[in-house]
Amino acid sequence: MIDSPHNITVRAAGELDADTIVAFNAAMARETEDKELDPEALRAGVAAVLHRADLGFYLVAEIDGGVCGQLMITTEWSDWRNGFFWWVQSVYVKPGFRRQGVYRALYQHVSAAALAQGDVRGIRLYVAKDNLPAQKVYQRLGMADSGYNLYEVEFDAAEHQTRPG
Repeated sequence: MIDSPHNITVRAAGELDADTIVAFNAAMARETEDKELDPEALRAGVAAVLHRADLGFYLVAEIDGGVCGQLMITTEWSDWRNGFFWWVQSVYVKPGFRRQGVYRALYQHVSAAALAQGDVRGIRLYVAKDNLPAQKVYQRLGMADSGYNLYEVEFDAAEHQTRPG
């Protein structure tokens, strides 16, 4: 049961949620990385997930019919385990609804769906090293530090456009 004074409903996001998801993602980028996302790229990226199940899916949490939180799930195939890992991404809970069980409701929904699918071997996410409040939330839900560091290289989308030649 969710420790919240609110009745939280979790559902799959649909096309009608696109504007909310775009706004939440932009707010999350500002809050967590002090980053302004390209609105056109963000809108296209959200639309891609909403239209292509192979990319992942969004879940939204509602209280009294209003969307107050979200997350996105993408998948990673594990040849070692012959199954998928679900990656939790794009987590956002509106400021006025934080610490009221919204993320817990989303996470419990994801966990139940992953177990029901049968070929999901675990749930993963990455969190900024200095985001201690989020780390505590994840630990309270039973998640543990994997012992891995994340390395990346980012490419500018413009670098991947076809050049005449």
